Amino acid sequence: MRIRDHRKDDEPEINLVPLIDVVLCLIIFFVITTTFDARSVLKLQLPRADGQPAEAQAKSLSVLVNADGRYFIGDREVLRTDIDSLKRTISEVAGDDHDRNVLLRADARTPHQAVVTALDALGQLGFRRIAIGTAPEPKR
Repeated sequence: MRIRDHRKDDEPEINLVPLIDVVLCLIIFFVITTTFDARSVLKLQLPRADGQPAEAQAKSLSVLVNADGRYFIGDREVLRTDIDSLKRTISEVAGDDHDRNVLLRADARTPHQAVVTALDALGQLGFRRIAIGTAPEPKR
């Protein structure tokens, strides 16, 4: 005679706690290892010059123009390329300090109009100390 055990049969179940732990660890790992440096994303090929490099000030405003004519003020990208959007973003980043140095770095393949627009926006906002960033001439 067979005696049957009346206990509930073990039903398989999926335990989600270890899965959530692993996913959380992966998210933390990817967030920590990702770099948020805007300069590493932008690949600029600066024009060449023979002059001596100037001393950079710690509080200078950085204006980048990539090869497509897109603008980056400090670490913020200007979403549109018109002069009003550019001036608005420069004002937000720089605040009321119009006496600070501005370093304008443009890719060598940038359309000339994009550089002129950036210079025009800076001039209209009252910036007078504008430097254009270049790369040193390669040694021969």
